[in-house]
Amino acid sequence: MTINNRRSDAIACCGEEILSRELLLSGTFADLIAGEAPTLRLLSDEERRASLASMLAERPEGDVWIFAYGSLIWNPIILSVESRRARIEGWRRSFCLATASGRGSPDNPGLVLGLDAGGACDGVALRLEEDDVVHELELLWRREMVAEAYIPRWVDLLDEEGARFGSGIAFTMNPQANTYAGGLSREATVQRLATAAGSIGSSADYLFRTRDGLRALDMWDELLEELAIEVEEMQRRLQQLPAADL
Repeated sequence: MTINNRRSDAIACCGEEILSRELLLSGTFADLIAGEAPTLRLLSDEERRASLASMLAERPEGDVWIFAYGSLIWNPIILSVESRRARIEGWRRSFCLATASGRGSPDNPGLVLGLDAGGACDGVALRLEEDDVVHELELLWRREMVAEAYIPRWVDLLDEEGARFGSGIAFTMNPQANTYAGGLSREATVQRLATAAGSIGSSADYLFRTRDGLRALDMWDELLEELAIEVEEMQRRLQQLPAADL
């Protein structure tokens, strides 16, 4: 099912996105992350270019699609000419990426989504205009490949009947990265999501916007729905605590 045509910047419920196309074009996003998390090893420009070149060298025949499963659903930033629902198999949506910047801090790392091994994931496929492929992927690499958290892969995109309609780039988790948080308990996950925040927003806001973005497309993720309820409840409890107990 096609969702819409050309998309860019934020599809957000409220406010102006700090993580914007302009920020990526300026080349300062990595500097922002480095300033907030000085111990995090960032990829160099040369490493980032080499990663993208490797992906393009492995490009399958046909159009280039991006598989969106988290913030790319509601704040894609990149320009696309077609959006449609898609499923990938072998990977599942999970809050398994710890972040000490952006939506967390070194003292209270937040959590954002990654694709962890196993299961399946429903999301949105964004098709790039052929003439725009290199430029838009360069911007996407500046956003997603700041550090070593993700391993980009070409994956088969399946439609609602389970038929393959194309190949897409998906940013899967690197389980060897020191930011991998796949082993967190449910309690720790809820605690981080409820309390962590950084320069581009809170982990809770990231969770709620992703849940709402999926709902708007009539795609309901049971894990995100449950986590949102638990995070909202924890936030209510924390608001009721005396300041001295926080």
